[in-house]
Amino acid sequence: METVPEPGSNVPPKKDRLQTKKKKPRRYWEQETTGTAAGASPGPPRKRKRNRELRPQKPKKNDTSKKFRISKKPRELKSPRPQRSLSGAQDPFAGPAPVSVEVVQKYCRIDKSKELPHPKTKTRSRLVVAEAQEEETSVRAARSELLLTEEPGFLEGEDGEDTAKIRQADIVEAVDIASAAKHFDLNLRQFGPYRLNYSRNGRHLAFGGRRGHVAALDWVTKKLMCEINVMEAVRDIRFLHSEALLAVAQNRWLHIYDNQGIELHCVRRCDRVTRLEFLPFHFLLATASETGFLTYLDVSVGKIVAALNARAGRLSVMTQNPYNAVIHLGHSNGTVSLWSPAMKEPLVKILCHRGGVRAVAVDSTGMHMATSGLDHQLKVFDLRGTFQPLSARTLPQGAGHLAFSQRGLLAAGMGDVVNIWAGQGKASPPSLEQPYLTHRLSGHVHGLQFCPYEDVLGVGHSGGITSMLVPGAAEPNFDGLESNPYRSRKQRQEWEVKALLEKVPAELICLDPRALAEVDVISLEQAKKERAERLGYDPDARAPFQPKPKQKGRSSTASLVKRKRKVMDQEHRDKIRQSLEQQLQKQEKAKPTGARPSALDRFVH
Repeated sequence: METVPEPGSNVPPKKDRLQTKKKKPRRYWEQETTGTAAGASPGPPRKRKRNRELRPQKPKKNDTSKKFRISKKPRELKSPRPQRSLSGAQDPFAGPAPVSVEVVQKYCRIDKSKELPHPKTKTRSRLVVAEAQEEETSVRAARSELLLTEEPGFLEGEDGEDTAKIRQADIVEAVDIASAAKHFDLNLRQFGPYRLNYSRNGRHLAFGGRRGHVAALDWVTKKLMCEINVMEAVRDIRFLHSEALLAVAQNRWLHIYDNQGIELHCVRRCDRVTRLEFLPFHFLLATASETGFLTYLDVSVGKIVAALNARAGRLSVMTQNPYNAVIHLGHSNGTVSLWSPAMKEPLVKILCHRGGVRAVAVDSTGMHMATSGLDHQLKVFDLRGTFQPLSARTLPQGAGHLAFSQRGLLAAGMGDVVNIWAGQGKASPPSLEQPYLTHRLSGHVHGLQFCPYEDVLGVGHSGGITSMLVPGAAEPNFDGLESNPYRSRKQRQEWEVKALLEKVPAELICLDPRALAEVDVISLEQAKKERAERLGYDPDARAPFQPKPKQKGRSSTASLVKRKRKVMDQEHRDKIRQSLEQQLQKQEKAKPTGARPSALDRFVH
């Protein structure tokens, strides 16, 4: 049992409260102010707190030691130090990856050669922002080009070997199993000859026979979507904006079917249709008929936009320009006419052949047009304003069908033979000297089309359907947001809504789509003149100068008249100076270049 010590025992006296207060423990990062005993260890470091390290404590009022100095000067920006890893090594590839100027120019869509004469300040600032955004977009597209892993490749023979002699069986043996499965033949002699069409993403194939056979399938997996017999002659067939709708030109009227073979519409205003073309960005179905009418049907609202009379007899040759959505019609008098739904007359008429035109095709860039006629001539024309033939070749048998691929290859069907010519690149015309590939079919050709994003040429003939392998024909990389071959049903529905919202009006179809962004100065001046005549005054004219009122007697009548006259004199001097400058420019242009200088020329100015 413990006892309380007596007052006189050896108990240490109580110290003052200030003396008994414990000292603040010292952190391991703080410098030691007092010397430690020899051999004493500072102890294990404690875990420091992040907030105390980043935000130092303010010194107390009674604390005379200043451990931290608080500066009220603005903080200077320091240059960023090169980032180092945990091991201390410096990143050898600091910053964004460099991009080649040539690659950036390939994706740039700004033409800086054309400048506005004197844009306003607000317009100039908007143009600067738009140019900066376009340059950033082109740099990003050039940098993301590394993600385009697929590259186009052509068929190359050995030294002295002609690639036109290589057969399809040899190509099938040389390629992989997945590519070899893309070559097949459908023996359908009972209902031929056939016309065919690929969907826009290249996944589905639709074909129709002259004797009423209509079918659609996923040709990659060979899954049949629908197969019907319309019990009527089928002259042409086309997919609409997606593989869910199908347009069939039958003997009398135009019919619309879905992917299950159910008839949805019968357009009786489009009768005796011979050829069909669908414009995907405008949702327009163009039809050419035996009566000589070119009709545009808006499939989004079911309304006929325009019905144009070509005045050239029966129309059986038609194609579209994918670049500007202009329809090309071939006529029996050897001419090719270009049409837009906004004009009742053809935009251009080109005399191509001395006989009737049998086939017309336009490449994906819109620069070149290939035509064939009854004179057995195959010609390639330049569509960039000159409309002159670039090359021509005489064929032993006239080509009845033509087709361009995405990479600029040209296929021609002549009887039961298909010849393919290749060029130097995508934007260069095909060379007609030596064929790239040749293939003989079991029947006469009645339809040709290259499959998008696949090195495949679909041929419809009197014996059925043939899928040929053509290396280097298609674009190897597709846009997943625009034409995705692997999209689901939900993705297709979302894309369909977006495409309808971004539909281009039919009135904007013209030869040069870039002209839509330019200002029609002549029409603008004419509209201003008519407005001034209608109102009796020009609302855009400059208001007369009115001096601002001043104080202390400086707004007298004499002062106001003096200031008005000063401004009028300044404007008059500016006009005289401009007229003198124009006269000097005319004199310099009229002055002969070889004349000797005179001593009196110094007094001219």
